[in-house]
Amino acid sequence: MGRSKKKTDISIFLDDTGKIKQIPVPNRTKIPVLEYLAGKFEAGRNYSEKEVNGIISQWHTFEDYFILRRLLVDYGLLDRTPNGAKYWMIIRENEETGDV
Repeated sequence: MGRSKKKTDISIFLDDTGKIKQIPVPNRTKIPVLEYLAGKFEAGRNYSEKEVNGIISQWHTFEDYFILRRLLVDYGLLDRTPNGAKYWMIIRENEETGDV
C-alpha cells in the first residue's frame, strides 16, 4: 500500500552473538533495539517477572535487565499486570496481519 519503512541497522548495538551491548540514546535507534529484544518473546503467552528477567538476561551483555524490562513496558512492547506478576507481548495491529 504505502512505502515500506526503511529498517534501521542496529548491528552496532549488538555483539557477535546477537546480544545487546548498549542501549542507544536516540529513539530512532533505541526503539528498533527494543523491538529486537521484544521479538525474543512469544506472542499470546504470559510470562512471570522471573521469566522476563531470564529472557532479557540471555540477550544483553551489561547486566541490567531492570532497565530493559522497564523500557519494554514504557515503549509499549510488553505489558504487565499492575503488581508485575504477569507480563505479555503487546501485539500491534500491523504485526497481526503480517504487515510489518
